[in-house]
Amino acid sequence: MKTLIVYYSMGGNTEYVAEKIKAGIEDADTLRLVPKKAYKDTGFAKFVWGGKSALMAEKPELEDYSVDLSQYDRIIYGFPVWAGTITPPIRTFVADNKEILKGKRNCAYACMAGSGGVKAIEKLAKAIGIKGFEATSIFIDPKDSPSAEKDAQINGLIVALNQ
Repeated sequence: MKTLIVYYSMGGNTEYVAEKIKAGIEDADTLRLVPKKAYKDTGFAKFVWGGKSALMAEKPELEDYSVDLSQYDRIIYGFPVWAGTITPPIRTFVADNKEILKGKRNCAYACMAGSGGVKAIEKLAKAIGIKGFEATSIFIDPKDSPSAEKDAQINGLIVALNQ
């Protein structure tokens, strides 16, 4: 089964998980979403502007990406949780590709430092127009605060994806 891992990562946690998943499953590619206008990534402005953008359900313009979604059987979405919801770049990707995404096998994971991961994953399913995901996982700062427990959790998701 050909898999595409689509993710947005600001601090590196989501990218860290994407690379682990890619290494752990067969025939997987990654697509990192990059907004044309970068979000502030330090200090208080990071939370104010990112949170506002997420809560307002903004859809930022993305850097050009070239991917033929028809060649993938499964899409795995990875994103950090901002203000209890999905990040705007993921929202843009879903809006731009909604019809083809509905016909795929869909999985998702969220990275966060606080809370809101379950609700964010539910909001992503609703945005895609599906009832739920085949597999999901929520990670608490897997790169920034590594541990054997977190590595085991990532490996558990990989095992589920390989079934």
